[in-house]
Amino acid sequence: MTPAIFGMAGLRLTADERAFFRDADPAGYILFGRNVEDRAQLRALTDDLRAIHGRERLLVSIDQEGGRVARMKPPEWDAFPPGEAFARLWQIAPASAIEAARANAEVLGHDLAEVGITVDYLPLLDVRQPGAHDVIGDRALGDGPMQVSALGRAVLDGLARAGVAGCVKHMPGHGRACADSHEELPAVEASEAELETDLEPFRTLADAAIGMTAHVRYTAWDEDNPGTLSPFVVSEVIRGRIGFTGLLLTDDIDMQALPGPVPERAERAMAAGCDIVLNCWAKMDEMVAIARRIPAISEAAQARLGRALQVTGRAHNGADRAQLIARRDALLDLARDLA
Repeated sequence: MTPAIFGMAGLRLTADERAFFRDADPAGYILFGRNVEDRAQLRALTDDLRAIHGRERLLVSIDQEGGRVARMKPPEWDAFPPGEAFARLWQIAPASAIEAARANAEVLGHDLAEVGITVDYLPLLDVRQPGAHDVIGDRALGDGPMQVSALGRAVLDGLARAGVAGCVKHMPGHGRACADSHEELPAVEASEAELETDLEPFRTLADAAIGMTAHVRYTAWDEDNPGTLSPFVVSEVIRGRIGFTGLLLTDDIDMQALPGPVPERAERAMAAGCDIVLNCWAKMDEMVAIARRIPAISEAAQARLGRALQVTGRAHNGADRAQLIARRDALLDLARDLA
């Protein structure tokens, strides 16, 4: 198995993609708006991916956060609120915010499970800091570590109730970044003591099954390398100080925060200690080069992958969709009414 998550170019697999995926046997796949048309098409695509490998429990992932980050959009699917909606409610009624976040994630998870998606890149555990770039912005669950931890746990629980695995991101924290890592490498010059605030939510949720690294350079830990490519950040901070033992993915290695050719970035991320490389843009030459350059998945990473997927396909028979939406909306209305 190749320790990579690859993208696809369109609504259906091409012959070249099908042949490459069969040979490379990637750990999983990621979907974008270019892969999404309607329920029938999307379910057919995820079924097709499973047929290649004969694995019912397959990592098929998406960034479906709500707010401005959503690949499955109206009118085919409902719009979901951003993290900030739950952060506002927390200021008035923390317990209600937790309940609303859990109900929202469960509804979102049912939408994903219905079309064969098993992993959502949610929740963000980035603690929002004043003056930071708005690449995180209203996606954040708040500006306090305890608040972010509690709401993040609710999101993980809600997704799991729908049979979908969540992924905590962006480890060890993107909330201070003053640049968009899609475009350039952010440098965070906070002290180690200050960075404890950023670590706290990840430490609290260190038992999460999947985590994603940040393409951010933390000068207190590594003057030269972004977190994704830093052996110190991966081993000493994420695995050590945070205590994260789950499956560790890179953020998208196509992002401009990382230096050098994409296959070289993949090789460096694996050498730094990441379990799996995330490569989103379905460029066949780059995917082929990645598969050739990185080693086969380690036994430890394969075990972590198996544990991460245990929750998938096991939906809890709780409240129905309409009840969950009504509960979420009634709770979120509290914040609007008192604003």
